[in-house]
Amino acid sequence: MNTVETTVGYAFLGAAACFVLGLHLMNSPRTARRGNTLSAAGMAAAISATVVLLAGQGAITATGWLVLLLGGVLGSGLGLYAARSVEMTSMPQLVSLFNAVGGGAAVLITVTDLLQTAHPGDLAARVTVPGALDIVIGAVTFSGSFIAAGKLQGTIPGRPIVFPGARATSVALPAVFALGTLWLVLDPASVTAMLILLLAALAFGVSMVLPIGGADMPVVISLLNAFTGTAVAMAGFVLDEPALIIAGALVGASGGILTKLMADAMNRSIANIIIGGFGTGDTVVAVGTDAAGAQVRSVSADDVAIQLAYASKVIIVPGYGLAAAQAQHELGDLANLLEEHGIDVSYAIHPVAGRMPGHMNVLLAEANVPYPQLKEMEDVNPEFPQADVALVIGANDVTNPAARRPGNAISGMPILDVDKAKSIVVIKRSMGHGYAGIDNELYANPKTGMFFSDAKKGLAELKSAVRTFVS
Repeated sequence: MNTVETTVGYAFLGAAACFVLGLHLMNSPRTARRGNTLSAAGMAAAISATVVLLAGQGAITATGWLVLLLGGVLGSGLGLYAARSVEMTSMPQLVSLFNAVGGGAAVLITVTDLLQTAHPGDLAARVTVPGALDIVIGAVTFSGSFIAAGKLQGTIPGRPIVFPGARATSVALPAVFALGTLWLVLDPASVTAMLILLLAALAFGVSMVLPIGGADMPVVISLLNAFTGTAVAMAGFVLDEPALIIAGALVGASGGILTKLMADAMNRSIANIIIGGFGTGDTVVAVGTDAAGAQVRSVSADDVAIQLAYASKVIIVPGYGLAAAQAQHELGDLANLLEEHGIDVSYAIHPVAGRMPGHMNVLLAEANVPYPQLKEMEDVNPEFPQADVALVIGANDVTNPAARRPGNAISGMPILDVDKAKSIVVIKRSMGHGYAGIDNELYANPKTGMFFSDAKKGLAELKSAVRTFVS
């Protein structure tokens, strides 16, 4: 091994260390930004080391260098544009598209390497088996991620979509994967085997995600993220590149753990989610009643402001309605106003609040909400009985007491114990259902006042009214 290869090896080792440390730092909102920066630095080092290695080997032509340069400039430009222009409400869609790109890239790497091998018949199973797995997992991720992004964006209906023969197709395709893998192992030069694996996997990605409802998309995105990492790791085995194996394994493992945690937070198994999930809950119900006809109590901004101004402890429960209205800054201003007058304010964050893991944390960080005020469900639930006011903003299913009873769509799902607060205020545009498509029993609770308004407008009104009462 020459000096260049040794130096590149150390660079890859350093990059892997950055990935591990960066992932560890992402465990806390306080250090997540630093972890992301460290991981990005590790990726930059790995890319630079790869370029140096290729240059030292003289393995790339002038045309190849031009392609690499154009790809780097185009990819960096698109990434920078997406990071600066995509709103937080669209971040889940962007993550899903990133999953698709990662899975597709892993497939292209493996297919290209297998096709360019001088003597494909000499390839051992240690290369062809990971190669087949990479094609399958990467292609499933590619097509499935596009479907997931479409469901979140609304270009594809968010409800579970089941076409005739969908279940049979989903059962038959894994058998095709097994046969295609065996074919590729026995005949590594077979383009037909690769094509069969690729087409079957693309079809499976579509048939797997279409029947899953919008409520389960956060879990699906996390699962597909794990698939992306696994596909990259398989590509690393094909190319015999430890850096790819380490990076892919880290993404696959962390994505898998996150998927399990989110499924547990919804009290549903991953298998149950994949088989078919909740719909979108797009139904809009008239203001003043729930779907069952129960009367709810409507309150004004002044009514709510009086409760907040004279409270000692307020717990805020943010949901997707806050993100959709881009009202995080108005909420932060209201909370600051309450704190200035000696009121204890904290935020209750459910594990599946929003449309992706950490959605609420990042959203509230944009409004400079102090990290210590963000409390996870296990920590904040014991505090609700001491709260004078629980202010729910756009959260639905995660506050529904029906989860404590058997026989409904969210039975057993861990929820925030909002109904145990002394007084409850819900800011919501209408009585529409959440993703699970069932009535929220919290709204009919005698302690609950419904403040019907868009989150951004409603919070601005509350801030003005509270200022009047505390001045």
